[in-house]
Amino acid sequence: MIDSEGFRANVGIVLLNDHGRAFWGRRIGMSGWQFPQGGIKQNETPQVAMFRELGEEVGLSAEHVEVIGCTQGWLRYRLPKRYIRYNQKPLCIGQKQRWFVLNLVASEHHVDLNQAAEPEFDEWCWIDYWEPLRAVVSFKREVYEQALSELAPIVRETTNMDVPLRPRDVS
Repeated sequence: MIDSEGFRANVGIVLLNDHGRAFWGRRIGMSGWQFPQGGIKQNETPQVAMFRELGEEVGLSAEHVEVIGCTQGWLRYRLPKRYIRYNQKPLCIGQKQRWFVLNLVASEHHVDLNQAAEPEFDEWCWIDYWEPLRAVVSFKREVYEQALSELAPIVRETTNMDVPLRPRDVS
């Protein structure tokens, strides 16, 4: 779903283990790593889309996770001009995302990157909560910082995880 301003509705997922480390996936056939994310389909709520994406990209279902919280509003990023498909209608210039933070309550052995017909990731690992700001592609960095900053207090207040409220120097 692309809105009137050209932003595609999307969900992002910060999946944490019991040590407060975040799931980090390498895009299949690429060198870039990111959090699980994906588009919201017509007639889907952001939470329904999040669970669908979690299943498709990570192989987990609602029974494997606890929803800790989500961002209050849409966080947006623009695509670099080289990624905009000018011949498609409606034109998509970026993404607007609702971000969810989840706690993995099952064994990490349930993670299965091959649940979708076309998998998103070919490798994954656990990383420090703020590490994505150093590692994600540059055009997503600001929205990652907004999401992680908004979600950090929720994680600290609702879990025993010692997630810093502010990123250390990540430049």
